[in-house]
Amino acid sequence: MVRVQWRGQPVWVLHRSPDMLERLAGQTSPLKDPESAKSIQPEYARNATRALRPEYLVVIGNCTHLGCAPLERFEVAPADLGPDWVGGFFCPCHGSKFDLAARVKDDGSPAPTNLTVPPYRFVGDELIIVGEDTTGASA
Repeated sequence: MVRVQWRGQPVWVLHRSPDMLERLAGQTSPLKDPESAKSIQPEYARNATRALRPEYLVVIGNCTHLGCAPLERFEVAPADLGPDWVGGFFCPCHGSKFDLAARVKDDGSPAPTNLTVPPYRFVGDELIIVGEDTTGASA
């Protein structure tokens, strides 16, 4: 995972492996906002992977509960997160859990919405510009 800053906020860029995408597609835990209707993201990221390209997740790395920094927890079924955990992000401050598309789980997680997806666009295959949407307009 690559970490950068945009507007003073941490931005995470996760290159999801085929295994991660498969686990995401098989997600069975209930989610608070599975369709990202209440969450903040550009329209082009309002999909099951919350991304322009499924293999790349770009999110603001602040929990939507109180702004803490969730930890990357990509392992499957660790003892502290339970047998249903298929990987994602865990906020140690108050226990919010997010799946591999940064969608908040509906299991007592206090975060009200999914992690925020900032505007971004790809320049070629290996460069992402955060703060500009797919049309190149500044955000």
